[in-house]
Amino acid sequence: MYREGRLEIMTRAADEHRAVAGVFTDRVRGVRPGAWDNPAPCEGWVARDVVRHLVEWFPDFLKAGAGVELSKGPLVDDDPVAAWTVHSDGVQALLDDQATAQRMLSNQHIGEVPLDQAVDRFYTADVFMHTWDLARATGQEERLDPGRCAQLLDGMLPLDDVLRKSGQYGPRVEVPESADVQTRLLAFIGRRP
Repeated sequence: MYREGRLEIMTRAADEHRAVAGVFTDRVRGVRPGAWDNPAPCEGWVARDVVRHLVEWFPDFLKAGAGVELSKGPLVDDDPVAAWTVHSDGVQALLDDQATAQRMLSNQHIGEVPLDQAVDRFYTADVFMHTWDLARATGQEERLDPGRCAQLLDGMLPLDDVLRKSGQYGPRVEVPESADVQTRLLAFIGRRP
């Protein structure tokens, strides 16, 4: 019973990543020549840095916490599309591997978490939010899935103080309570939608 439940949760994490990374991949492939150096909504970043962030922080997180090493693609500065594709394909292969359901990730800040849940909670959510950053920087479709926005915002609101102290989010931007859920999520993480 436990194994079946874990596989079901793992499948959800794999499907969630497939959907979220698929949209991000579309934005990566949609960047026009020359737009990789456009300013991004994250202070001091350009569009290429959005991809760099995702491709660089997560492999170290996996290696340190679970001993997992992802395949490395080219450098983001040389080929951001290929760098992202190799990285994203590696994460998807990890989530699609049934052995992942038995693995744990250990981290001093979050304790021990099943590996697939850690990927979903920390990485896939990050990809989702940074999809807007890349789209905004490169003049592409900025609309995010409202259901995912609501789910993330509901989960993050009770952790406001913890998230702010982590340094991973900018100061909360005030928006009207009547704003749509995407605007409220982006404002919560410090973006000016």
